[in-house]
This record gives sequence, C-alpha cells and structure tokens, in this order.
Amino acid sequence: MSYNTRYIWLICAVAALGGLLFGYDFVVIGGAKPFYERYFELSSERLIGWANSCALVGCLAGSLASGLFTDRFGRKKILILAALLFAVSSVLTGWAPSFGWFVAWRIAGGSAIGLASNVSPLYIAEVSPREWRGRLVALNQLTIVIGILAAQVVNWRIAQPVPDGATAEMIRLSWNGQYAWRWMFTAVAAPAAVFFAGAWLVPESPRWLAKRPGQRDSLRAREILARIGGASYANREMLEIAGSGKESGPAGGTRWSELLSPGLARILAMGVALAVLQQWCGINVIFNYAEEIYQRAGYNVNGVLFNIVITGAINLACTLLALGFVDRFGRRGFMLAGSAGIAVSHTLLGLAYHFGMKGLPVLVLTLCAIGCYAMTLAPITWVLISEIFPNRVRGRAVSISVSALWIACFLLTFTFPVLNSALGSAGTFWLYAAICLAGFGFVLLRVPETKGKSLEQIEQELVGLK
Repeated sequence: MSYNTRYIWLICAVAALGGLLFGYDFVVIGGAKPFYERYFELSSERLIGWANSCALVGCLAGSLASGLFTDRFGRKKILILAALLFAVSSVLTGWAPSFGWFVAWRIAGGSAIGLASNVSPLYIAEVSPREWRGRLVALNQLTIVIGILAAQVVNWRIAQPVPDGATAEMIRLSWNGQYAWRWMFTAVAAPAAVFFAGAWLVPESPRWLAKRPGQRDSLRAREILARIGGASYANREMLEIAGSGKESGPAGGTRWSELLSPGLARILAMGVALAVLQQWCGINVIFNYAEEIYQRAGYNVNGVLFNIVITGAINLACTLLALGFVDRFGRRGFMLAGSAGIAVSHTLLGLAYHFGMKGLPVLVLTLCAIGCYAMTLAPITWVLISEIFPNRVRGRAVSISVSALWIACFLLTFTFPVLNSALGSAGTFWLYAAICLAGFGFVLLRVPETKGKSLEQIEQELVGLK
C-alpha cells in the first residue's frame, strides 16, 4: 500500500501541536513555582498544593466536555477551540493581578489541556494507516515532551541566578519574583497561535464523517481517505467502517449509559486503569515538584532549574526511541517493561533518600525513572487509549479514560506535599513503586496486543472477548 507520506505527517503534526502546548502549559509551573509562590506569599502546604494542582480541575472539565463535543461537532473544531483557549489563558495567567485570578486562568488553561489531551491523539489515530498508527499517535507524546523541554529551557533562560542565601522577601522583590514567572506562562501564546492557524487547514476525521448519516459526509470521508492512501485504501477503509457501523449506528447517536453495557464496560475499565497507572506511577511529581525533590537532595534554586532541563532532555531522547520501536515491538511488552522499570527506579530512589544520599545519586535515579517512563507508559498509554474503543463510542470513551487520568493526576499532585511530609521522600517513592508493581500485574493479565491491527479489527476482538 502506497501512502501520501507528506500529507499524513503534516496533518498529524498539526494535531500534535496540541500535545506540545499540553506539555508546555502543564510543566511550566514547575520552574515558575519558586517565584510566584513568593510573589503571592503562599506559605501553607494546602495553598501550595492548590496552586500546583488547580489547573487539573480545568483538565478534568475540558476532558469531560471533549467527550460531548468531539462526537457532536467533530474533531477539527475542538482542535481549534483548544488552540484558542491555550493562547488566551496563557497570557492572562502570566499577568494575573492576584492569586485568585491566577488560579482562575490556570483552570482555564487546564481546560485547554483537557480538550487537547483527548482530541489530538484521537484525531491522529483516526487518520493514520494501521501500520503507522503507533508511531503517529506516539508523535503526540513526542510533542508533549518537546513542550515539556521547551518550558524547562524557557524557565531556565528567563530566570536570573538566585544568590545563595536569598530570603523569600528578596526573591519576591527581584526580577524573578515580579516578572520572570509571568513571562514563563505568557511564552506559550506564540506556539498556540501557530496551532490555531494550522487547525483550520487540516481535514475532519474521515471516521467521524463516515459514521454520520448523509451521503455528503460519506463522500467527504472517502475523499480524505483517498488522499491519505489512494482509491483502493479508501475503499478498504470505508468497507471496514461500514461493517463496524452495522452493529453500532452513527457516531454521536449513542447514550453515555451504553458505555456501561457488559462488553463496553470491560473495555472502558481497561482504559481507565491504564490512564490511572500512567499517573500514579509517580513520574509527574518529579516534574511538578522538582524544587522539593532536588532541594532535599542538596541542590540550590539554580541547580534545581538546571536539573529540570536535564530531565527534559532525557525525556525527549527516550521518547524519540519509543517512536521508532512502538510499531515494531508492540504495546503490551513496553507497558510491562515500563511498570517494572519504574518500580525498580523508585525503590532505589527511596533507598537513596532513606540513607541520606545527596546530589548525583538522586539525579541519576530520577533520570532513570523518567527515561523508562518516556519510553513506555507515557506514549503507549495514549496509543492504547486511542485504539481500544469502538468507533461509535470512541469520543466519549476516550473522554472518560482521559478524565480518569486527570483525576488521578490531580490526586497525585495535590497529595504529594502531604505524603512527602507524612511518609518522607523515601516512603513516598516506595508507595509509587508498589503502585507500579500492581500495574505490572494488571497489564500482564488484562491488556491485549493491538499492534498492526485496524481500529475495526481491534473493536471486533475486544467486544467479542468473554
């Protein structure tokens, strides 16, 4: 089969810009944290945890809304909406006059993340040829990682060096405390404008169009598929979509309650469990609470910011490796290796804290955990969530799974300061290691391989499982 390589990569790259903005907006707070906390004079663990996790409330709202909007209005319009929200919220967060407005606009930015985290991988999965789907959906994870690294580099370059022994008041009155954190948030407006312009140019998802009633949408779907892979490819895909539609009806014609039917409920539970595992493995606390983690390891503010850049570089390098291997070696083995590898890394990291090790050992172990995550759970979870659901409920089912991901992420982020205080760093990372081991068992027993299969084949196999 001969595919229009340039066209496929172009439209998938535009959709994946949602991932880039997701990554930047989600992680930028880690570098801004030492400065906006001093500016707003946050002191209690509850306020610090709320400031760091409030965006996740928006992520959840955006994710739930995406389930309604993508099935009703299509994938393209939601890409456009997410881009607009990213641009507006980033500027208004950066120049918030009070902590209340900061929280409000962080939540608005979180809603953009929630929309993009649903629709970008969903769109890419639906336009990708089956042989390329793994790497193209993983492209979205690659752009998330690029966004993470971009935020880390921007934070590092904007912030001025903090003198050793600087007090909280000195930091609050400095350039960093007054302006640096504002520009860290505002910088995302530039790529958001590019995403907004590009989203108008991509076609609608052919699978969403083909599931709608009416000859006109069916013809548009065939035209898009033909541009992707030629007339024979379009004929084959349209036949498979039509075959899956005989049992299901048109997209958007289902009720939320149908997701609780026996066959679909089992698949939905799988998607939710994978999403929760990706978060409760504990990696995101390394990004969002880098200051506490590395300060306990003996690094000052300048060292923390530089270490954050190193973690981003490792994250990017390992995601690039995953991009090359996901369609060659499959999904299930990567998930098993990732769960086991992160569990080992967290166990050793806990031991390092337990025995009072400082500096390089802690940095190396956090990099091992991040590298393992970047090659496995980070990209493969998005691939599986975008693959396992039937066409007719994919938008809503992905929405529920990703909403579960954001709930899990909120709980992880909000509880870390409390766990870190109650259990210590060692006990906290040992808890995350235990969760990873439980995830290993779940993947081993419940998650099938989906490599090399069309979305319709996966639907038939999973719905038919007893």
